[in-house]
Amino acid sequence: MFNGIIYNTGNIHSINKTKNSLFIGIKSKLRFNLKELGSSVCCDGICLTLVKIKKNIIYFYISNETLMRSNFKFLKKKQIINLEKSISYGQKISGHFIQGHVDSVAKIRNIKIIDKTWIINLQILNKNLTKFLIEKASISINGVSLTISKVIKNSFEINIIPHTLKLTNLRNLKNKNLVNIELDIFSKYIHKYSN
Repeated sequence: MFNGIIYNTGNIHSINKTKNSLFIGIKSKLRFNLKELGSSVCCDGICLTLVKIKKNIIYFYISNETLMRSNFKFLKKKQIINLEKSISYGQKISGHFIQGHVDSVAKIRNIKIIDKTWIINLQILNKNLTKFLIEKASISINGVSLTISKVIKNSFEINIIPHTLKLTNLRNLKNKNLVNIELDIFSKYIHKYSN
């Protein structure tokens, strides 16, 4: 479990592809020790298992299921990735509960900058998930905890303040980019059990 408050990023150091999976190395200043092998790390919103550490490079295996649901099928070397270690019991939750189970990707339709705040309009590519888009609900974008500020038919808007832009890879977003999204876990469960 994560809370979507990002203080660290890394960049893709290596990508080894097979037919249905990837094995990637991420170079980062975020420190891990050998006792943390097997622990969960949120990489651009995706919960991955740490399988190897070599100096300042951390390694992860990515299955076909994850590739199908996320933008990781388009990974490139040197790409910047948001990183977050899993939260500990009793730790302060500043964002919202994020599982790292990416639901789908969304495409950037438009970016407006108003007074240093980025207002981004996104379209979720899996239209079956639009029912979970609720104004003022929490959403994870590339692992960053954000709030849906507006819902417009099949698209939605988020506002990103300068502090978040400075600390995350969201500052690199451009029109037509794909981002990983995870919808609020509570809205999904409430919808399931109220129908």
